[in-house]
Amino acid sequence: MKQQINVDDLGLIDYQQAWDYQENLLQQNVRIKLDASRAAVATPPATIHHLLFCEHPPVYTLGKSGHMENLLINEQQMKEKAIAFVPTNRGGDITFHGPGQIVGYPILDLEYFFTDLGRYLRSLEEVIILTLADYGINAGRSKGETGVWLSPEDPANARKICAMGVRCSRWVTMHGFALNVNTDLSYFNHIIPCGITDKKVASMHEELGRPVPVEEVKAKLQKHFGEVFGAELMVKV
Repeated sequence: MKQQINVDDLGLIDYQQAWDYQENLLQQNVRIKLDASRAAVATPPATIHHLLFCEHPPVYTLGKSGHMENLLINEQQMKEKAIAFVPTNRGGDITFHGPGQIVGYPILDLEYFFTDLGRYLRSLEEVIILTLADYGINAGRSKGETGVWLSPEDPANARKICAMGVRCSRWVTMHGFALNVNTDLSYFNHIIPCGITDKKVASMHEELGRPVPVEEVKAKLQKHFGEVFGAELMVKV
């Protein structure tokens, strides 16, 4: 039987507000699993899978393994540019979120899929790669670096189009991916994205030379997410 994943589009939402919402959904699932474990029930716990889509106002976020020196502007400069800064509990280093970027937050109980975080990240990458292929954008992986890349085999031209960072508690995931669709890439000039000094960033807009309908991209992401994870996606109305 296919797992059901509830899809919810949160629209433009403050980063901290979205983080709190994710944390709440994760903790609900963790409590369900703990209660089932204490009761020693024979049936698997009835956890609920979610896929949240959203965009954020301009914000730099720093992962738990990140380095502050990869933020190249000070607090006053960020205030002048109306950019927030939030240290997070996801993996990875520093990145940017802003309008025109699709952020996806899967809250999945991986015990219903596979208990392998490396495979989980590769699966998220595959969803993005398949979506970009629908637009004729040839994307792939860069060895030893999480996320989705263009021309990863060419160091002089390699550029990241989708950043990823996740957290997992009792095999329940949160955080996720950030795909640059119509993102203003100038924001990345003020950080060392993901702590990688010798590679650039990219967007679908820049690659295709035209704005790309964000809702259209979300629909394709949803389709490929269902394919890759072998799940049925249920859109909240």
